Amino acid sequence: MNDLLEAAREVQSAAHVPYSEYPVGAALETADGTVFVGCNIENANYSNSLHAEEVAVAEAVKNGHRDFSRLAVSSDRRDGVTPCGMCRQTLAEFCDDDLVVICDEGDDEEPTEYTLGELLPNTITEEMLE
Repeated sequence: MNDLLEAAREVQSAAHVPYSEYPVGAALETADGTVFVGCNIENANYSNSLHAEEVAVAEAVKNGHRDFSRLAVSSDRRDGVTPCGMCRQTLAEFCDDDLVVICDEGDDEEPTEYTLGELLPNTITEEMLE
């Protein structure tokens, strides 16, 4: 199995999901091969919940990384979950359209791969705000 996908699966056990009971893990690979992981952390008011992809991005950025090559996302249901719209926009802040996004389809299936550009065309960018 893909090492990045395995890292996304492993971090799910750290998720705090008392409301949805839907643990998600994400593993973000930097250009130099360093991997940062994140899991979802729910809050009773939902809007303050953190998504796995955002946690992984935050950890990487906190450690000085801004150049990313791949992201793997997995839920415990192995249902091919993709980053939500909010996470896609967060990724677009730091990643080019060619970021590979690997989505877990389970042990018996090949993961589905997208690019960030496929998942979020016509992204809001810094240049648009000028």
